[in-house]
Parts: sequence; C-alpha cells; structure tokens
Amino acid sequence: MYANEPISVGPAAKAPRPVFEARDDIGIETLREHVQVVRRKVAAGQHVFRAGQPFHALFLVGFGCLKTSELADDGREQVTGFRMRGDLLGVESIGLARYACDVVALEDSEVWELPYPPMLTACLRVPALQARLTESLAAEIRRDRQWMLTLGTLGAESRVAAFLLDLADRHERIGLDPRRFVLRMCRIDMANYLALKHETVSRVLSHLAEGGLIDVRRRDVTIRDAAALARIASDSAAVH
Repeated sequence: MYANEPISVGPAAKAPRPVFEARDDIGIETLREHVQVVRRKVAAGQHVFRAGQPFHALFLVGFGCLKTSELADDGREQVTGFRMRGDLLGVESIGLARYACDVVALEDSEVWELPYPPMLTACLRVPALQARLTESLAAEIRRDRQWMLTLGTLGAESRVAAFLLDLADRHERIGLDPRRFVLRMCRIDMANYLALKHETVSRVLSHLAEGGLIDVRRRDVTIRDAAALARIASDSAAVH
C-alpha cells in the first residue's frame, strides 16, 4: 500500500513522464522548471488533505479517483465531487488560510503537489502558464456550477442519468472507454452527491437496466443507449 509520501521531486526530478501529462492543461513540465513539484502516491482510503489543515498547495490528479467532501452544519458528511485524472484539488480553498474540504482517495491514486505561492510566482514569469492555470480553474468552477443547477432542477432518474453521462464524458476525455467503466464510489457516496436516498439510486439504476439503457453488475457499468440516457437527463419531470 502507498504511504502518501513523495516519490519524485521537480525541477531536478528525472522520473518517467506519466501518461496524463499528454492531457495536462496546466503545463506540469513548464511549471517544474520554476517550482518544486512533488508527485505523491495516495492509497485507497487515505486523505490528500483534510478540512482545517493549512492551505499550502493545489493538487493535480495524475490517476485514480478521489472524493471531495465537507461537513454540513449538523455534522453530516456532504460529498461535493469525484475527481479524476487532470482535475485540480484545493481550488475552493484559494484565498483561505486553511483547506475548506476533505479529499480522500477511493482507489490507489497519484497526485502532483503544486505549492501555491511559488506557483503564482512562476505564473508571473510565464504568462502562458498563468493563462492555462486560469482556464483550468474556470473549468472547475463551470463544472461545479453546472452540477448545482442539475441537482436543483432535475428529478431522481434524471440526476442519475446525468451522473452516468458525465462519468462517460470524463472517461472519454482522458482516453478511457466512455461506455464501460467502474463506479469507484459506493452507492451511498453517489446518493449523497446526488442528494438522493441510497435506495433511490439503487432503484433508478435497476430501472435503467431493466429498460435496456445500461447494464450494471455491482460497480461495473455499461452504457447501452446513451441517447436515451441523455433524454432522461434533460427531463426535469423525470422523478421515479
């Protein structure tokens, strides 16, 4: 198991170039010329950081799947997202003294630690790097805003359909099969994120499978009819 410890350090590091850098929107290689960037392996169940810890860096997901969550006012966990290769972690904490959420690995994963103040200095030296970072931050904000709209306007079946299509799209963007993938999160976390009951998520998945739109075998999902899923995802009245 991983020990959440650094395994290589830039800019002097000579570690093999990871696959995800071919799809890196931030410019890790350029950044490593100016900043000490640390690549970390994180075992399933381990935290990258916890809410309340001093904010010192952003993290770029190299591979794996991680969950972000916050504590609600009543002390319950609120899942706020699932991050995959190429996603930035810690964006919501920019401007704060401490991290605003927890990030835990749902499977063995890898992240790049990007020290924040030095990274800003590097961006001043390399305007193109500043532009790429800004675009990445904006993309994260747009995605989160879209999901807020989804949760606020769609019924249960539409939320689940939209969630599956979003996962398919994200898998495709990082070069994986968009029609066959594994749900790295448990049903409880999925339900929490979609603001639904656990039983409702299971019932909707079974309903979609019975209709021939998907196949579900535990956490393995195969999308059979993406067009039909898209129709359900856009139907604000689809509540089952």
